[in-house]
Amino acid sequence: MFDPFARFQHHDPMNWYLLLTLFISFSLTSFAQEGPSQENPERMNTIVKVAAAQVAPIYLNKQKTIEKACKTIEVAAQNGAKLIVFPEAFIPGYPDWVWLVQNSKGAELNELYIELVENAVSIPDNGTDQLCKAAKENNINVAIGINERNTESSNSSLYNSILFIDEDGNILGKHRKLIPTGGERLVWSQGDGSDLNSYQTNVAKIGGLICWENFMPLARTAMYENGTQILVAPTWDKSPNWLISMQHIAREGGMFIISACMAFSMKDLPDTYAFKKLYPDDREWINTGNSCIIGPNGKILAGPLEAKEGILYADIDLNAILAAKRMFDAAGHYARPDVFRFEVKEK
Repeated sequence: MFDPFARFQHHDPMNWYLLLTLFISFSLTSFAQEGPSQENPERMNTIVKVAAAQVAPIYLNKQKTIEKACKTIEVAAQNGAKLIVFPEAFIPGYPDWVWLVQNSKGAELNELYIELVENAVSIPDNGTDQLCKAAKENNINVAIGINERNTESSNSSLYNSILFIDEDGNILGKHRKLIPTGGERLVWSQGDGSDLNSYQTNVAKIGGLICWENFMPLARTAMYENGTQILVAPTWDKSPNWLISMQHIAREGGMFIISACMAFSMKDLPDTYAFKKLYPDDREWINTGNSCIIGPNGKILAGPLEAKEGILYADIDLNAILAAKRMFDAAGHYARPDVFRFEVKEK
């Protein structure tokens, strides 16, 4: 009987080299015909495009600002984004007068507050319906900063909130800023622990903290404990120090961060508001923005975008989270629950 391997039974190095060459050639041919292994199909869908909207509101005009938001949502989706994040207090605008107008000027502050409340968002209302419709029609997840009315009680107080909407147009939830900063406390109430949540979407598990509550170590810990993969960070802070903090937090949490800030110019603030005269005469930008998207290794993937409106995009790979957490996982192998105890009071 003919034995095709008979010649290779002798210990001739050249014979074994030929056999190895034939084996490799056969293996490569089979791989080319069959394609890559499908044993772990989940790894095939870990890359997704996300967006940060650095846009200005139509100041203290709820309906027109929502219309602008819906258009921005559509543009981001057309460019392939599956998640878009808007700035802090985007609807209907950030009450920057809290840093300018003295509290003794009650009449002026009353008028500004009344206008802000009348243009604030109730959850749900016609405004949220429009946002949900835009998310559904464009198959995109939305996180947007809003001034929110306390509809559960007096309907006369406000919260600085993030509204989360999924790609099917469903309201996932909201997050109310735990503690307004400085002068903001003259306008916004304090949130509580009941909405320190993260939400599973078709993109990733998403949570959010607003502006300087990102500096609160225990608020961040709540996000880490929730398994947050993308932290949305709507903000009014444009400073270099803010960007440094975002890079640190992304690395600390082993997660992506989308920091969305307004690019808001003096031209965006109508002349009808008396507090506009309190800015320096040569002031061009009230806020220059500096939005950015950051990876779990702390590196900036897109931005910062300065002194202009626009949408930032980044293709993110969720496997980068696993790579980052191999060495440091704040809520995992580096947590030491035998030493530290963490609890969120939800009520």
